[in-house]
Amino acid sequence: MTADARTKALATQARRVYVEAMVRGMGPLTSTLNNTVDQLLLKPAEYAVMVARRDGAQSWKRHGLRWAQRFVGSIRVAFERGVPEPPRPPGVSIGDPASTGRMTLVDDDTIEREITGSRLTLAMMDRATWEFTDLRTRMQSLEDQDDLPPQDLLRAQVITRLVLDAWTEATLDASVWQMLQYELQEEFAQLISEAYHEANRWLISQSVLPEVDLRPFIRRSPQAAGAAGFINQPPYVPPPAYQAPGDPRSSRDFSREPLPPPASPAPARSMARYHADEVFHQLQRVVGRQVPGFAATEIQGLATAPVAPFGSRTSRGTAPASAPSERVMSAPAAAASPRLTAAIKHAQESLQRQPAPVAGSALPPETQAPLQLEELKARSQAFKQVLKQAADSPAERATIEIVAMMFQAILTEERIPAVLRVWFARLQMPVLRVAVSEPDFFAATDHPARQLIDRMGACVMGFSGGTGPTAGTVGDPLEREIKRVVQVVEAYPDTGRRVFATVLAEFEKFLSHYFENENQASKKGVSLAQQVEQRETLAIQYTIELRKMLNEVPVQDGVREFLFQVWADVLAVTAVRTGAQSDATKAMKKAAADLIWSASAKVSREERAEVIRRLPPLLKTLRDGMGHAGLSQEKQDEHVRALNNSLAAAFTAKAAAIPRERLDELMDQLQTLEALLPEGEDESMLDESIVRDLSGHESEDLEVVAEGGAQPTPAMQAWARELQIGSWYMLDYRNRNEAVQLAWRGMRRQFVLFVTPQGRGVLFQLSRVAAFLQAGLLLPAQDEALTVTATRNALAKLDVDPSRLLS
Repeated sequence: MTADARTKALATQARRVYVEAMVRGMGPLTSTLNNTVDQLLLKPAEYAVMVARRDGAQSWKRHGLRWAQRFVGSIRVAFERGVPEPPRPPGVSIGDPASTGRMTLVDDDTIEREITGSRLTLAMMDRATWEFTDLRTRMQSLEDQDDLPPQDLLRAQVITRLVLDAWTEATLDASVWQMLQYELQEEFAQLISEAYHEANRWLISQSVLPEVDLRPFIRRSPQAAGAAGFINQPPYVPPPAYQAPGDPRSSRDFSREPLPPPASPAPARSMARYHADEVFHQLQRVVGRQVPGFAATEIQGLATAPVAPFGSRTSRGTAPASAPSERVMSAPAAAASPRLTAAIKHAQESLQRQPAPVAGSALPPETQAPLQLEELKARSQAFKQVLKQAADSPAERATIEIVAMMFQAILTEERIPAVLRVWFARLQMPVLRVAVSEPDFFAATDHPARQLIDRMGACVMGFSGGTGPTAGTVGDPLEREIKRVVQVVEAYPDTGRRVFATVLAEFEKFLSHYFENENQASKKGVSLAQQVEQRETLAIQYTIELRKMLNEVPVQDGVREFLFQVWADVLAVTAVRTGAQSDATKAMKKAAADLIWSASAKVSREERAEVIRRLPPLLKTLRDGMGHAGLSQEKQDEHVRALNNSLAAAFTAKAAAIPRERLDELMDQLQTLEALLPEGEDESMLDESIVRDLSGHESEDLEVVAEGGAQPTPAMQAWARELQIGSWYMLDYRNRNEAVQLAWRGMRRQFVLFVTPQGRGVLFQLSRVAAFLQAGLLLPAQDEALTVTATRNALAKLDVDPSRLLS
């Protein structure tokens, strides 16, 4: 068989694997829909709704099986004979030679079908984008094509057409679809994801692109290389403090401040990052068709990674494996035209002026905010036309329109309180100034202006502003900080990305301080988590140093294990509670030395008598220490029995003798143990393999996650390390599915604390966070960053009316 024939056979067989996976999944899918119909009939509802459900259920019971059979038949025929061109919708005669010049309306049923099909296609691609991209790349390499044909059976829109055709042929109407719409979208999204995965897995078994890499498809313009200069900046010197100065227009010179590095980059090739890259890629294509000079960077492919195991949960919980990422470069920064710069300055000054309050009323801020938002929106819309008239090029006009649409989406984001959206609105002109002069704002997720808006948005999504009577008022520290950040950005309009990067670093520093000291829901949990970290760190350090000290000392194995596994923790607890040099800590160290001496060989009567004399107070000290460390009475008895066996061996001279000089040296080392501990934040000694079981730290205000999740991939471990303080997640744990906020990361980044709005802390080890992410038990509350969602909304509007870019 020739190479061409073999690749063609591989492509055909891959499609066969895909089709058979779709066919196999139709049985479970139909059963799920049957169960959904049965459950709907049991739910209480108004009479009219109940009648509609009953009629829809009867129709489904009669025709549902026929629909599934027709779909299976149509997908098999499409595989064998190819997918025919879709029929022209009734009433459409545009471009028809027989009816040139005649245009008629499309009927309502056709429009409804198109809307239904679009929703189903979007639901499938939202779930299966990653798998589809990998499969499409492998098929392109086999068939030597630039892209899959529009009517390829692998495309989700083609499957949608077959599903809806079968639905119509089975005489099921639109009302039944509406009744089952959510389940149909969910089930087909899962089914096509599994089918793509099966095809990918088969191709990998045939050694077809085991690792997909689309980076060679990224093309940059010749001017793009000039943008690399901004990477080689002087070392960043952090700002002195995050607190607001008395006046945001104080003596800071941002033009001389070096550019700080991005605060917390997104995880390498996470699903969120991948989707963001797709949005920017689509923006480049859509706008580039209308305005060829809009951007200097065109991304034709997205770097992907080896196929990951298909999880049982939604794909939001599965991140692709790590792959080297490339920073997007665009044309060198260029200042806006003088007319446009002056117009932006005038618009910014207008937006900075607070709208006047309602006459004769003293409305609270949370009531005035919606009114202020409406006026700000009106001003912004009016200034958009003025700015477009002042622009000198189509690219500038397109940038003005896109930024305006992005902020329109942000200002209508109901999850952000209106009182804070007022401040987000005031960032529109500073962002526009940066977007006009720095084209990579529309191509890079790590642009500091985007990162700042995304970080503030992630922290305030669902923000309640506290729990007391002044909740949501200007006095809240988080709201005050957002106001300060906006005012600083406004105060330095000519410094470009530098002011955004600097205030982003300050905002990150503020968040750490805020959750630790000011947020009522988190500060108690953070305090408890810090105590746990301190105790665990000391316990591990004590264990390591004790191992070194006793490495060449003949100590009974039972005593050695007790010192490493139990007494090191007792020393840590005592040191945390009373101080490393307190009398209590010294007493625990002396007890360790006495235990080592007592368990060594006793060959003389005097030594045995001395052991008998010391034993009762020693055992009491040991029990007191274990009690302070939280060990139960049963555990204490178990350890004491094991120690008694070791002491008995010493009495029978079966234990090795320890020279007096060595015992004295051990005593001195124990008393000065802290001097031997490593200084600073030595992360090498606290890797994930040595972090201990934390289950003993449970309390009323702190839960410790000690089990659950799935074996994490390296990509998940990288994602877990990059989770950002202040972001919200949905946690599925102990039969609860609740919103939690990341409030604290340990100094050595091995402990992560989430808090609920009620103030209950949930403490994870880093490896357990990765396991929960892998299993889909910990999911970001936001599928996308705020600016990515805003960009997607802008794209949707441009798709309807591209001409608005230049109008």
